[in-house]
Amino acid sequence: QVQLVESGGGLVQAGGSLRLSCAASGRNFSYYDMGWFRQAPGKEREFVAAINWSSRDSVYADSVKGRFTISRDNAKNSVYLQMDSLKPDDTAVYTCAAHPILVQLTTGRAQYWGQGTQVTVSS
Repeated sequence: QVQLVESGGGLVQAGGSLRLSCAASGRNFSYYDMGWFRQAPGKEREFVAAINWSSRDSVYADSVKGRFTISRDNAKNSVYLQMDSLKPDDTAVYTCAAHPILVQLTTGRAQYWGQGTQVTVSS
């Protein structure tokens, strides 16, 4: 069992930055590939970024490529999402997820989900 708790969301102006954190509790965090998803009001949840267990591989949605960076620290059981050059379209609830297979994680399949943290980007 893995519990995921996100933090770091908030209100930021367009062009600004935020760093989201996802703390995992439970066993075998380093066994899981980790991802970030987001859901804006009235829209479907969408994939944002994912990283494999060793940090060797990372994948990004085209909409955030070059602006967002995913990273993880297995010693701290944490995964991060550095978000730069934020746009109003980035406004959403951001949720982290854990799954043992990276390619499945990028399609939205995850064994564990967090509760989410709100990110609001004002214009």
